[in-house]
Amino acid sequence: MKIALIGYGSMGKIIKRLAEEKGNEIVAVITSAEATLSEESLAEKLKQADVAIDFSVASAVKRNVSSCLLAGIPLVEGTTGWQTEFEVVKRMVEEMRGAFIFGANFSIGMNIFYRVVSLASQLFSKFSEYDVFIEERHHRRKKDSPSGTALKLKQIVLQSFEKDFSISSTRAGEIPGTHIVGFDSKADTVELIHTARSREGFASGAIFAAEWIQGKQGFYEFSQAIDEIVSSKFSFGND
Repeated sequence: MKIALIGYGSMGKIIKRLAEEKGNEIVAVITSAEATLSEESLAEKLKQADVAIDFSVASAVKRNVSSCLLAGIPLVEGTTGWQTEFEVVKRMVEEMRGAFIFGANFSIGMNIFYRVVSLASQLFSKFSEYDVFIEERHHRRKKDSPSGTALKLKQIVLQSFEKDFSISSTRAGEIPGTHIVGFDSKADTVELIHTARSREGFASGAIFAAEWIQGKQGFYEFSQAIDEIVSSKFSFGND
């Protein structure tokens, strides 16, 4: 693939290294210095790519989506915190018949973890003595709190539990990301934990998403790409 990177922080640099190791070519790198580019100017820079991967900032997502649509290339959206514009972005992609895939977390392990949490929630919801809690921890530079992943996990749990609950967040040091979903009663506590060892898992997932969306049209969540693979081999609960 010919890949354009939008955002060249820690994630962008890891994606570049891993993508090139797999034989892909990075044909454009859009840095923060180009944040004032118009949608049309950015689209011109993106036209040489087969796909764009965006790990920039939430405030730039709408512009980046529009530019990719103008350039006629799919966009892998790894930035979080833009969900207030979710419906607007979805409408843009659908009206322009573009291709867009986003994820609160591009870790393949986390996306399998979503299914584990969903099944556990279905089971524990049958017993009223259990309450739910979610804890998440990230490095001190992460701006959104709670994390997009924690909010996604809460959404999954609430498909089975009717009672709302809180999310606790920690921002400290260099923690790549830890998420805990717990089910607590007077008798015991059961915790499901996903711990990221590095950002490479997120980068690998974003590259996988870029491969998956080639030739497709539509608005997708990354979990759909994982489900396509998992569901072809396994059956979980009533899915």
